[in-house]
This record gives sequence, structure tokens and C-alpha cells, in this order.
Amino acid sequence: MDVFDFILQIVLVLFVAKIAGQISLRLGQPSVLGKIIAGIVLGPAVLGWIEQTEIIHVFSEIGVLLLMFLAGMETDLESLNKNVKAATLVAVLGVIVPILMGWGAAPLFGLPTSEGVFLGLLLAATSVSISVQTLREIGWLNSKEGATLLGAAVLDDVVVVILIAVAIGFFMGTDTNIAWVIAQQIIFFIVIYIVGKYIVPKFMKLFGGMLVTEPIIAGALILLFAAAYFADFLGVSGIIGTYFMGVALSKTKYAQQIEHGISPIAYGIFVPFFFINIGLPMSFDGIGDQIIFILVFSVIAVLSKFIGCGLGAKVCGFSWKSSAGIGAGMISRGEVALILASIGLSGGILSEKIYGAMIVVIVVTTLVTPPLLKFIFGKRLEAEEV
Repeated sequence: MDVFDFILQIVLVLFVAKIAGQISLRLGQPSVLGKIIAGIVLGPAVLGWIEQTEIIHVFSEIGVLLLMFLAGMETDLESLNKNVKAATLVAVLGVIVPILMGWGAAPLFGLPTSEGVFLGLLLAATSVSISVQTLREIGWLNSKEGATLLGAAVLDDVVVVILIAVAIGFFMGTDTNIAWVIAQQIIFFIVIYIVGKYIVPKFMKLFGGMLVTEPIIAGALILLFAAAYFADFLGVSGIIGTYFMGVALSKTKYAQQIEHGISPIAYGIFVPFFFINIGLPMSFDGIGDQIIFILVFSVIAVLSKFIGCGLGAKVCGFSWKSSAGIGAGMISRGEVALILASIGLSGGILSEKIYGAMIVVIVVTTLVTPPLLKFIFGKRLEAEEV
């Protein structure tokens, strides 16, 4: 792609994302909803003005890394620690219920066991990045419900990565060392804890004494991208790396300066690409042949997380309203499920027609989440519209 063609797409994406977000807010919905719909409209499914190129994908990945980093900066660590038990139960039930429902429904469409299991694992994934932005807009991110959601999403991601490794090793006949996969997860959390507690403060103090332009912001960016790379290297999602780096940096004296410096970079350029990019893979080709499958699995995708995660929250003492909100916040599958679906397709576990149908299901869960969160939680006074 010519550099000026991409510049034109930057103009188009940023303009449409902000306009769509504003329209969505005017209609009483979170801005995220309008941006995702805009991606569907601009993409191959409708107008075909924007394609999912490698450069757009990279901008989108940077966007979600920055989004989760800022979520980490805003996380109340004390609240997160207090809700570990609830987050664990929410995550466990949020994995078990979707797997059972997805696997159980697969035979209705004549799918083999391997495909059914993989579909269940796809439905077990959670992309909390959509919920993070929605919760921030309606003022619930820095709450015990928000802390539980974030904690559950992290645990959910770890469990699903391990289960996917097991499934791939079993169904594809690859020599997957499950013990090493688990060890990688443990290594990551040990290292990120040590780095966050002992190295990050010294690193930022070093950069804080520099006379070059914006040393604090540069130092924070170095740390967050290094954390993302390290997480990905160990088979953990990069967004978990940036989230915990955000938590670590929030405990330094530079926290406010970092947040004020990185937020414009994130929301001014990269985050809009992430939301627009979610709608780009959507395609209506052959959707008529799979309409029953899409409807059934969309209902399963929504209800399995809503019931499973909501039940986990209720058992841990949350009110019905909070439990329903936590269940709703875990519904979105977003980029995590899209990545897993592509792995299933390339590995021959998912057929092309089922892969295409699941893309639609994933987008449906992503579209449902923002308005459902807004409906259940309502808007708190400290909400910030971005």
C-alpha cells in the first residue's frame, strides 16, 4: 500500500470513528458500539472502503495494548485483591459453561467432536477490552465490579490458552508440551511481579532525571511494549502484559503524568483503529446458508457467559444487578476469539464455512456487550466520555 493511501485511510478511520462514536452517544449508547458498527459499514461487508491490511492490523494491536495499559493505570489494586475469589469463580464458570454449551450444540449441526470442542473453547474466550472502554465511559471501571471483571478476564485468558494448547496437541497430533505451557504462564506472572515491584520504580526514576524531551512518556512506552512482547513470547496475551505494567506504573509518582501523556496518543490515533478493525472481518457472503447456526451459537455465546459469569458473581455475594453486569461484561469475544478462530482454521480443526459463521457470532457478542452493560449498570457521575 502506498504511504499516502494509508494516510487517507488514517483520515477516514479517525473521522468516521469519532463521528460514529458521537452519534452512538447521542442515541444513549456507548461510543464503542458506533465505532464497531462503523467498521462493519466501512469494511468489505458493506462499502469496502477499508480492507484489513497488515498496517491497519498493527495499528489496531497497538490500540488494544494501549487501551489495556490505561485500564491497568486506573485499576484499584486493593479492590482487585479483595475480589480475587470472586474473579476466580467468575472466570472458572465463564470457561466451563460456554465449553459445555458449545460442545453440546455442535452435534445438532453434524459437526465432529474435534470441531465441537474447539467451538466450545472459542466461546470460552473473553475480550474484556470492549468492556473496559464501555465501563470507563459509564463510570464503572474503577469499582469492585470492574475489578472483578478485569481479574476474571485475566484468569479466563490464562485458562483458555492452556486448554487451546491441549486441544491443538490432541486433535492436530502435534507434540505440545502442556507442562511447559503452564510453566510459561507461571514464569510470566513471577517475572512481571518482580519487575513491577523492584525494577519499574528504578527505571522510571532514571528516565525522570533525563533532560531530553518527554522522558517519562518514553520510559512508560518502553516498559509497556516490552511487557507486551515478553507476555506474547511466553504465550500469554500481550494485553495482559500491558495491563499489569499499567498497574505497576500506577504505583509510581509519575502515574498522573504518564496517564495524561499516553491517553491522547491512545485515543487520538490507535484505539479508534482497534474498534474499527473489529468490524472489518465481517462478511455476509454465504450467511444465508448458515443463518440457523449463527442464530443458535449467537444465543449460546451470549447466554453461556451471562449465566456462567453472572452465577459466579452471585455466589460470591454480589447483588443481582452487579452479577448481571459482570456476566454482561464477559460476553464480548472480540480479538481474542478472532485469533483463536484463525488458529482453528489454519490447523484444519474448523472448516471454512464454520469459521465464517463464527466470525459473525464473535462480532455479534462484541456488538451486544456495550449496550447491555449500559442498560444494566447505568451511568455513574464520574463517567468520562472518550
